[in-house]
Amino acid sequence: MHLLEVQKYLKSNALIVMPNHIHWQFQLLNNNLLPQAIRCFKGRTAVVCREFGIYKLWQKGYYDHLIRDEDDLVKSARYIIANSLRAGLVKNVADYPYWDCVYV
Repeated sequence: MHLLEVQKYLKSNALIVMPNHIHWQFQLLNNNLLPQAIRCFKGRTAVVCREFGIYKLWQKGYYDHLIRDEDDLVKSARYIIANSLRAGLVKNVADYPYWDCVYV
C-alpha cells in the first residue's frame, strides 16, 4: 500500500486488514482510475503472498463507495477503523494491530 503512495497512485486515509477482507479509504491521484489502482494493489500483494505458498488471495471485483462530502469522509473512516470492534476481535480499536488512519 505504501508503494502505491510513493508512486503517486493514491493517498491512503484509512485502512484495516481483517482476517478475510480489507477496508480501505483512499484518494486517487494524478488521474489514476480506480480499476488501475485496485489491479496494481491486488497484483503486488498476490506476488508477495505466492512467496509464502498462498496462491488464491483475491476474489474477482471489489466494492466501492464514493465519498460525497466531508461528513461522509469522516463517517467512512470511523466505520473502517471500528471494523475489528464490530467483528468482536478486540474490545478497543487500539488493541488491533492491523489498521491505520490519518484522522486518528
